[in-house]
Amino acid sequence: MPVSPSVTADAYARLTEAHPGLAVTVLGPGEQAPRGGGWVTAARLARGGPGLDAFLAWDDAQVLRDYGVRARPDVVASFGLHRYAWPACLLFTVPWFLHRRVPRLPVTHVSYDRTAGRMAVQPVAFGCLPDDPAAGRPGARVVPDEEALRAEVRAAVAEHLEPVLAAFGPRMRRRGRALWGMATDEIVEGLWYVARLLGEERRAMRELELLLPGATRPYAGSAAFREPTGPDGEVLPTRDRASCCMFYTVRPEDTCATCPRTCDADRVAKPAATTAA
Repeated sequence: MPVSPSVTADAYARLTEAHPGLAVTVLGPGEQAPRGGGWVTAARLARGGPGLDAFLAWDDAQVLRDYGVRARPDVVASFGLHRYAWPACLLFTVPWFLHRRVPRLPVTHVSYDRTAGRMAVQPVAFGCLPDDPAAGRPGARVVPDEEALRAEVRAAVAEHLEPVLAAFGPRMRRRGRALWGMATDEIVEGLWYVARLLGEERRAMRELELLLPGATRPYAGSAAFREPTGPDGEVLPTRDRASCCMFYTVRPEDTCATCPRTCDADRVAKPAATTAA
């Protein structure tokens, strides 16, 4: 039976309140996914071909417009994957973080309009704990404890991202561990950023370290948080990414605060805030 929109709607509403750049609509039973305009289905991206070509053409034009250089095709593909995977991972991690519910969203059930910062989803099931008031609702997959629910998060994200990574990977000239390292980074940095906006950064860091401790296939790497000290003795949370977004190939003098290429001195000099590029 279809999952009720109310299972995840409150979590997505809080996400949008904290981060207005992303609005998520939960489709009810029988509702059709939006079409036209800037909308694209995740399934179309996962098929590759002309659909993915059109999606990446936007990234190619954006880099040229904003930076005055033409990015390499593999760099364009890396940017395109990040711009999809960052919000897509939030579809799973935010309901888990806020309400301990993990929606199952195959690529056939997610649509994205990045020009307007919108996603439309239709969960086919959701994981939850035994004491969740929604445990008796249609589509509930009740798991015994927190670790089992973390496994549900990892499985749900992997189910969604695996066909997407398979389509993007050849264009990015990456495979296997490198692609799943990117997935690890999108999971961690997306929730870390949103939790900071919600005033729950420390809890998110603890939760993410348990979610991705570093030995959870297919993911590569861990949450990898560290806390270097600032010039006035303040603690400045940061992390080491498992992958590189390749932005340095467009603007060599400017790297992300969590990039493996960025030393701690530079991380202290710039706020270690991860943004949804």
